[in-house]
Amino acid sequence: MHDERDTALLEDCKRGDRAALTSLVRRYERTVFNAAYRMLGNPDDAADVTQTTFMKAFENIGRYDPKYKFFSWIYRIAVNESINQIHKRNRFGELDENEVSSDRGPDEVTEAGRTGHDVQAVLQELNEDHRAVVVLRHFTECSYREIGEILQIPEKTVKSRLFSARQQMKDRLQSRGIEF
Repeated sequence: MHDERDTALLEDCKRGDRAALTSLVRRYERTVFNAAYRMLGNPDDAADVTQTTFMKAFENIGRYDPKYKFFSWIYRIAVNESINQIHKRNRFGELDENEVSSDRGPDEVTEAGRTGHDVQAVLQELNEDHRAVVVLRHFTECSYREIGEILQIPEKTVKSRLFSARQQMKDRLQSRGIEF
């Protein structure tokens, strides 16, 4: 079971075992990156957040409370770091409108690819709270309880935010011509 293995690895990390640290990073790196990518929409920013997440986690390993899952703790750090990155972006202003987009033209993408692009674009339009619950529920497949633990909010709030976020996404996708 992951929790028992994580507990053993965490104890080894606290004693300075680099192999244990490497094992935990390998176990969670992909899922942390995916969550950060869905929050940020940029692979370079997601990679930075992933690296920062693990650095902060292991710098503060002594503060980890074993009554919670390591998974929840590391995801909470990743979500916080993603939100910090969004705020940094906003402080630096908008991108130059004259910048050439790297997106492919409509003739070059399949309908499924276009829909995926639209979903990611609409996801980026949501506020951080709504984006976080959508990412954790639909892209990392966390339960409502796990999302509540990660975000440190009641399960009812998770459900409410998820409902609102889904409705916003549906409305915005429909405005782009994508029907459900």
